[in-house]
Amino acid sequence: MHSSLRLLTRRRFLPLFATQLLGAFNDNLFKSAMVMLVVYRIYSDPATEMAFSALAGAIFILPYLVLSASAGQLADFRDKARLIRIIKTAEIIIMIGGAVGLLFGNLPLLLLALFAMGVHSTFFGPIKYAILPQHLESDEVLGGTGLVEAGTYIAILGGTIFGGLMQGAVNSGDLPHWSVGAAVIAVAVVGRWIGGMVPPAHPEVPNLPVDHHPIRQSIRLVSATMHIPRLFLAIWAISFFWAMGAILAAQFPPLVKNEFHGDENVATMFLSIFSIGVAIGSVAVNRLLSGHVSARYSPISAIVMGLFVLDLYWSVSHWPISNGALLTVGEFIRLGHADRVLLDLFGVAVAGGMFVVPLYAFLTTTVPKSETARTVAANNIVNSGAMVLSALLLAVLMKIGVSIGGTLLMVSAASLIAAYLAQRLHRACD
Repeated sequence: MHSSLRLLTRRRFLPLFATQLLGAFNDNLFKSAMVMLVVYRIYSDPATEMAFSALAGAIFILPYLVLSASAGQLADFRDKARLIRIIKTAEIIIMIGGAVGLLFGNLPLLLLALFAMGVHSTFFGPIKYAILPQHLESDEVLGGTGLVEAGTYIAILGGTIFGGLMQGAVNSGDLPHWSVGAAVIAVAVVGRWIGGMVPPAHPEVPNLPVDHHPIRQSIRLVSATMHIPRLFLAIWAISFFWAMGAILAAQFPPLVKNEFHGDENVATMFLSIFSIGVAIGSVAVNRLLSGHVSARYSPISAIVMGLFVLDLYWSVSHWPISNGALLTVGEFIRLGHADRVLLDLFGVAVAGGMFVVPLYAFLTTTVPKSETARTVAANNIVNSGAMVLSALLLAVLMKIGVSIGGTLLMVSAASLIAAYLAQRLHRACD
């Protein structure tokens, strides 16, 4: 772990790490503020709130499904550092539109900005993983991947906290309506400045032509990647993880409001604890594996994750009904079973981080460097398809009256499939 932390002092890693951190921070600052605005100020129906939260998740992920193949080609065929500068410039423009949507509570504009941020993240995603094998030594890649994942979830934590707290303060009149919009624009500007410091990462085979037909190239890319058994298993295991994560993340604000009767700050606390847990799991698994890329701990991590989700289901189903005012953080924590709920969230997150980080490192170290970004892009296509389907399924289930507890049971069962896939990968490759 200490050797991994030393990467934070290296120019070949730190600017990329900071750029990714700021991008994830801004994504979640914007998304958290938007969801808090909609759930606590615009809608008042639990099913509609849950459906909107799921729809927002699907809109953000949809570009991954359509554009990942093009993003992977660009990252493999062009200088990754130059692409980062272009992508981060686009983020500034997108956040100006998002700021206007937040200021006026304009849902179509908010969703358009969210979709555009999904496009931004789609093109940045293959770069952040594919650049690591170019700038790091082979025994540093797992540690670097773990730091990127940990930093991402720390950024998610920070963005979630600031977005929730700032929008809550705007809702209560303690901050001006323009403050959240100004914040997302400012973070985008800083991200562009730091992104300009990423060292060059020239392609292994330069100036190859890019196929600009996204559907055709997506089919070719996924077919060329998924026929390799070890990549097939790794990608499907990661996809089940993100599908489960999409369902859990979409449920947090409506779950807190309608099942645990908590206010915006309680919802922010839930998301924060989840982010901290994934960050801890992401770093801890590198220590356990001593830098060796292996799926050894992924199967048991998936099972532990499912058990914590099952216990969370128990807490939801036995939570006392309340018709009073929404609880503050202090009031919620003082309740009898609150510590059990928070422990379940933390356990799910730590196990999730330990599950997924070795699988990402596996994707980037078992293929030639000239194919790394396209392998990550193929993974993103399958992941995003799973996440979009899970988000749409969640919206349908909520509309037909399935309880939040029922969806938690579904997530717990899906963890067994993820464990099975990870175990097969471990037996095949370790």
